[in-house]
Amino acid sequence: MRRSAPASALLTLASLAALTTPQVHAQSDAAKTQAPLDVVVTVGMLGDLVEQVGGDCVAVNTMMGPGIDPHLYQASARDVHDLDQAELILYSGFSLEGQLGKVFDRFSRIKPTAAVSEQAVGDDQLIHTQDAYGVDPHLWMDAGLWARNVPVIAELLAEQRPHCAEAMQQRAEAYQASLAELDDWIQASIDSVPAEQRILVTAHDAFGYYGRAYSIEVAGIQGLSTATETGVADIRRMAELVVERGVPAMFVESTINPRTVQAVIDAAADQDHRVEIGGQLYSDAMGAKGTLEGTYIGMLKSNTEHIVSALGGQPAPLPEALAAQIASASQDADQ
Repeated sequence: MRRSAPASALLTLASLAALTTPQVHAQSDAAKTQAPLDVVVTVGMLGDLVEQVGGDCVAVNTMMGPGIDPHLYQASARDVHDLDQAELILYSGFSLEGQLGKVFDRFSRIKPTAAVSEQAVGDDQLIHTQDAYGVDPHLWMDAGLWARNVPVIAELLAEQRPHCAEAMQQRAEAYQASLAELDDWIQASIDSVPAEQRILVTAHDAFGYYGRAYSIEVAGIQGLSTATETGVADIRRMAELVVERGVPAMFVESTINPRTVQAVIDAAADQDHRVEIGGQLYSDAMGAKGTLEGTYIGMLKSNTEHIVSALGGQPAPLPEALAAQIASASQDADQ
């Protein structure tokens, strides 16, 4: 299913994790614990949570940036350096990071390393699949579910920077409240879409948790992993669904070539059904750093506004506190 990182890169990472021993640093332990915690995370959605909770007490390095598809990610020499230097390594887990999970297992023997979502989310909350991985890893599509990562992150960070624990706990609680407001806003916005038009058709099957949480049917041209090839049968199957259900709009994704979506639109047109592209959604990666869409809240806000507007609904007014937070984030992005 998912294409693994090159064997040489994985071997290098694995060898490093197996052979690295704690380095002697010139600075004292006391000085080190006062400096921002050097945290390496895999994906932006997780990195943003760490930044929101950690504040000035953390320095976050995200391996997979905007436009990077984690299903196809290939480890680089830079990753070797960053993982070696990190004080804490955090990844989501549930096979999102593919074979890198084995590397992180080895790093866990020499430095704090954690699969955050695997600690935060119980088996009863997961979407189980019939593929080799067994679990849909796109948990961030459900704001309420993704919020469960926040206290786990706060605890992991506090273990490394105890003097920041109280401040991080306060930040964690405030951010959880914002995610609860976001969760309610998404639901209210989806509720405005006419019931017969609540079907979300995307390039790949990354929106299962979104659909389950907010009561909208989802369909992806590809499966959970973008490493699988899309065939003529997949295009034909989706075009038939789009025509049968009268779907007014489909959506492209920021990490995936839009050609498969366009192929379905063309196939539907051959059956005299017109489908619009309802906009670009962020699925496996957030937007560019320094933009509103480069934050987790901004990512889901943008997705929901595109989905609701294209399917005939009206985004709900933002709660006052959430609107203020988004306005602040937007100002920061403009600077």
